[in-house]
Amino acid sequence: MVRQAPSPKAILPKTGLKRVARPASAPDPQPSTDRGREENKKPKKTKKGKGNEKVQPNRPTRGDKKRRGGKLTISSALSGNEERQHSLASVKRKREKEKQQQQQARAAGKKIIRDVVVPETITVKELANRMAERGVDVIRELMKMGVMATVNQVIDADTAELVVTEFGHNLQRVSESDVETNLAEQDDPEGSLISRPPVVTVMGHVDHGKTSLLDALRSTDVAEGEAGGITQHIGAYQVTMETGDKITFVDTPGHAAFTDMRARGAKVTDIVILVVAADDSVMPQTIEAIHHAKAADVPIIVAINKCDKPAADANKVRTELLQHDIVVEEIGGDVLAVEVSAKARTGLDKLEEAILLQSEILDLKANPNAPASGVIVEAKMEQGRGSVATTLVQRGTLRKGDIFVAGSEWGRVRVLVDDHGHKVDEAVPGMPIEVLGLNGTPEAGDDVIVVEDEAKAREITEYRTRKKRALHSVAAGRGTLEQMFEKIKEGVAEELPVVIKADVHGSLEAIQGALNKMGTDEVKARVLHGAVGGINESDVVLARASGGFIIGFNVRANAQARDLAKRDGVDIRYYSIIYDVTDDMRNALSGMLAPTLKEEFLGYAEIREVFNVSKVGKVAGCMITSGMVKKGSKVRLLRDDVVIHEGELSQLKRFKDDAKEVKEGMECGMSFANYDDLKTGDMIECFNVIEVARKLEE
Repeated sequence: MVRQAPSPKAILPKTGLKRVARPASAPDPQPSTDRGREENKKPKKTKKGKGNEKVQPNRPTRGDKKRRGGKLTISSALSGNEERQHSLASVKRKREKEKQQQQQARAAGKKIIRDVVVPETITVKELANRMAERGVDVIRELMKMGVMATVNQVIDADTAELVVTEFGHNLQRVSESDVETNLAEQDDPEGSLISRPPVVTVMGHVDHGKTSLLDALRSTDVAEGEAGGITQHIGAYQVTMETGDKITFVDTPGHAAFTDMRARGAKVTDIVILVVAADDSVMPQTIEAIHHAKAADVPIIVAINKCDKPAADANKVRTELLQHDIVVEEIGGDVLAVEVSAKARTGLDKLEEAILLQSEILDLKANPNAPASGVIVEAKMEQGRGSVATTLVQRGTLRKGDIFVAGSEWGRVRVLVDDHGHKVDEAVPGMPIEVLGLNGTPEAGDDVIVVEDEAKAREITEYRTRKKRALHSVAAGRGTLEQMFEKIKEGVAEELPVVIKADVHGSLEAIQGALNKMGTDEVKARVLHGAVGGINESDVVLARASGGFIIGFNVRANAQARDLAKRDGVDIRYYSIIYDVTDDMRNALSGMLAPTLKEEFLGYAEIREVFNVSKVGKVAGCMITSGMVKKGSKVRLLRDDVVIHEGELSQLKRFKDDAKEVKEGMECGMSFANYDDLKTGDMIECFNVIEVARKLEE
């Protein structure tokens, strides 16, 4: 018997209010606790019979879209368009079925043909797992092809394709670079483009006044803060003229070791200012800067600096530039040349007018509403701020909160700081900006691209990290048997292990490039680790394990690293100028070179008579015809002007006494070490071997 629910009057409190009638179709907006409890009760099962029907709950059928499969997540619940997924039990049944099929095929002796997916690079172990073959069999197949590899070594896709074909499997070549397909910049519509400030790179020789010229334009004092009076880093600054026009300057160091940094500056620039001192004229780094500007295919403006000096000769500069295909306007060319003086602040307005005139001709425009993209000008690690990247925005607008990818690192923009040290909310095209929020320190020259979400950024950076690691593994691999035998035959060069820590990536690249150029077939410097930041304990441990030392460029070791280095005897050398680094490394490598052996001729002696002496052997009675003979010197025995023996002089006697040396025109007795074939008339050539220290060429 079904219990009847109590009447509404029984559960309503005595409030004195009249009950308002409500349509039956309208739901109860606020059901009471007892009423909700009654309604949530499951209907009781009744016996089947006439007049008594079983109450069926309102359950969704299998074809109903409201039926939920799998676990309910917050995102799927909020979206409301959840699709049914395979249950875990069905996945397990599928795997078990495939396993049984493989066992049956293996028992019947049939080979299972698989579809093997091969990326651009893959390890031998992973390839064996995807083919379900033994790693030993894969290595044996590689050895047949002449490739020596271990299970953990990386091989390229072409080699993996040959292996897969030999085992009879189906190959599927895929490219992991598909994650970067949507990162390429798209063409902007004509109406969305607006004018942007020109990016100007300042180049020139050492001490020709590049930074001083920028100081005069910016009314700041950057040069005095640089160690050694030269610029060690690339800096980017934006200058606002009196007319309101803006110009972005990129200052590059002038030392020869910063060739790569200057080349990177020319690639991101619109105009190159070639600074030439009027009293020094064209120098080697000036010529190098001209080549970089021509390679980047950008216009050049010549700034003839130091025109206030008595020895200044601007016409000499114009004439010498003709030798390098730089024809200025004064002599019928198309290159603008401006005479300036950074110290006296003269000619600066003419230089600014020349820059703005050239930018109008170039018609520089960018889309500020597109996703931001740019390039890392410099990157460094600062205590308390983390990784700081000086970025030049080339397209779009970079805002706080944007998720971006910079090389193999990614991050979210937390703080934007302009070149004056002020925090801003966004950076427009042509503006240099310091970006904080990276999870690691990128490399100078990496592209910066804003992406949609964090998952996309992680996917791109993981791919780039794997690619970099794979390329490094392939380059460090053993290679073929022929290459291995050639290395054994040639011998291994003696290496000087070194750990480099610098304050910025640009300096790190410059030092590494300088060390690589110093290497020869006999000695070379091997960079164990190079990174940005202070020297820590792990750097000391790495240097100690390899028997190397540590170079700290504008950085210092912490207290723990100093104590560990002192205890283990690891040498830490601090530098602030790159000249000192290159000089010390050249001297260190020169000391590792094997000395050159040089012969010093002493004299000739003619054998006049040969005597047999017991317990000694044959002794030659000689006459010194030229020069002199010393005891313990090297000798050659000449018979008919042909060398028949080369060895050491064991005894030198004058009459019955031992002599240290015998001069020309005197007689003496000689005996050779372990050699007795002496005849009258033979000539003896006496010489010494001197070791001469070698030096690396600069």
